[in-house]
Amino acid sequence: MATPALDVLVLGDSNVDLIVRSQDPTPAFGQEKLVEDLILTIGGSASIFACQAARLGLRTGLASIVGADEFGDYMLRALAARGVDTRRMARSEQLKTGATISLSTAHDRALLTFPGTIAALESSSIDPAWFAEARHVHVASYFLQPQLAAGLAGLLAVARRAGATVSLDTGWDPAERWDGGLPAVLEQVDIFLPNEIEAQRITGLPHVEAALERLAGQVPVVVIKLGAQGAIARHGQELARAPSLPVEVVDTTGAGDSFDAGFVYGYLQGLPLTECLRVAVACGSLSTRAAGGTAAQPTLAEVLAAGAANGLVASRGR
Repeated sequence: MATPALDVLVLGDSNVDLIVRSQDPTPAFGQEKLVEDLILTIGGSASIFACQAARLGLRTGLASIVGADEFGDYMLRALAARGVDTRRMARSEQLKTGATISLSTAHDRALLTFPGTIAALESSSIDPAWFAEARHVHVASYFLQPQLAAGLAGLLAVARRAGATVSLDTGWDPAERWDGGLPAVLEQVDIFLPNEIEAQRITGLPHVEAALERLAGQVPVVVIKLGAQGAIARHGQELARAPSLPVEVVDTTGAGDSFDAGFVYGYLQGLPLTECLRVAVACGSLSTRAAGGTAAQPTLAEVLAAGAANGLVASRGR
């Protein structure tokens, strides 16, 4: 059997982020405020994941959609510059590229999002033949993409029959219904990567341990991100925990997506569950050192060095 052309095929959103950096970026109507910085960068969970995966050395392709506009041009250039294969990305003549304005401090952020093409990716636009080209398929921003979600269970079933493993990060549900056909999709998922609040909302359970146990009955590997507290994971009866790394946080944008890419990297390398979690936590923690989701994403060498420095040594796997 031929070796797949890609290690990871990512399905999901691609938009620009405009990051406003200030001690207090809260706007006041009728007033003009000066801010410390304004940054145009790669946005969208799928795009940020793809950049981190490529940064770690995985051959990574992105299936997404952007507008036929300057922001779309920027996204294609910026993704390609970070080693992401953009040949499966489409352009819309009807919709503008999505954009998020992030009012960001070191501790939190407020987001203003213009959806544009973010929700435009349809399951019918995904060529099933692509799955034979990838070892693994990752889906991001499930709840933001109802047209993709509608046919996703069937698509992922095709991917698994083609030999690919599958991971999913739903992100936040703006409608706060926390379903959208998710149970059927989870039947086709090998790794589920929610954060703590998302896991609690999806399961309806108030405690992360209970949510982890419930989800572990549905998906082989469940990884729950705990923010500054690190992460917890379960595979069958195996339970793993990892603390976050001590870093000077500048911006948490996209940290969860970098975390996801780190875990998938470890998984594809055949690392034990605890090692996968440590690589993931290192990627998520180190990504917060600069503004935006991609500027501080670590290389594998940086991940290994940070792990060693903090007594969490991750190996290269096999």
